[in-house]
Amino acid sequence: MPLKTPFCFIKTRYDANKAGYFGDFGGQYVPEVLMKPLQELEEAYQAIQTDHVFIDELNALFETYAGRPTPLFYAENLSKAWGDGIELYIKFEGLNHTGAHKLNHCLGQALMAKRLGKKRIIAETGAGQHGLATATIAAKLGLPCTIYMGAIDYDRQRPNVFWMKQLGADVVAVEHGSKRLKDAVTATLQDWITHFEDTFYILGSTVGPHPFPSIVRDFQSIVGLETKEQIKAFGFELPDTMLACVGGGCNALGFFNPFLEEDAVELIGVEPGGSGIDKEGGHATRLQKNLKTGIVEGYKSYFIQNDEGQILPTHSISAGLDYAGIGPQHAYLFDQGRVSYGFVCDDAVKEAFSELARYEGVIGALESL
Repeated sequence: MPLKTPFCFIKTRYDANKAGYFGDFGGQYVPEVLMKPLQELEEAYQAIQTDHVFIDELNALFETYAGRPTPLFYAENLSKAWGDGIELYIKFEGLNHTGAHKLNHCLGQALMAKRLGKKRIIAETGAGQHGLATATIAAKLGLPCTIYMGAIDYDRQRPNVFWMKQLGADVVAVEHGSKRLKDAVTATLQDWITHFEDTFYILGSTVGPHPFPSIVRDFQSIVGLETKEQIKAFGFELPDTMLACVGGGCNALGFFNPFLEEDAVELIGVEPGGSGIDKEGGHATRLQKNLKTGIVEGYKSYFIQNDEGQILPTHSISAGLDYAGIGPQHAYLFDQGRVSYGFVCDDAVKEAFSELARYEGVIGALESL
């Protein structure tokens, strides 16, 4: 039986233009050697949008391999505890194969790699979930896979490192720089520059040079597409408000994208406040104050940086959110006022983790709490 809510490509007025910019953000700021693989990638991206064989294969994998659709869960106990007429619904991406939303864009990009005849997969990862999803689909396709991970994240996410290795991936701990996700991205780009002829880079968020932000967003949009259909079963045509965490921003954009043209739906992105946004190096909020535009890792956006353009240290209790930049479409949606952005600090995250567990019997991800 086909998926009740199949994947499809969505076009909105907030998409990138032909040059790969969301307003002033995005673009392709890369060495000349990467222009050829980026052009190849963009041509493949344009072709698959009308390729029903590709879309049918992706939908089949979503259903039979990823286990989609994931449930939309009514958190009845929390809703009653909070009162004030609040009805809380949680999109349960933790029940997706590999335990997170990351497999959504990995499946789509892996099928693009297959279409292009690539023989090797590379990726970066922070919390390890994107690396785990990449290693999973690489194993299924029988392709060698290298995952780059900042040394600090490598040490604090040992279980995911273990599983990536069990899947046959070569996991490389990046020891330079801040030893976090930013440095893992840099290492992955350096690998791609050297091996792009036979290697496909499965990027882990809505960041990087065009067309990566659009590709990742589009494959993640299955989350919002399902939500739009599932909310009707609870008697609502649309939700009033949607919230999602924002690091690079792929889960939020996948959740929001099918609703961007629904002006009645309030969209809220939540950044990692860490130990406090007034403490340098103590948070990873890009949009709360002291906005600074920069060009890093192939794209233009807002970054946590000093006046000389050097990236500053970041912190979050979540290894998946302590990224110094934010996806270019998020920067554009912020400037346009379509999405509101707030922040939550580590202590509140720990409190929410306990509250969700006690009231609903759900062990949540720190990122989404």
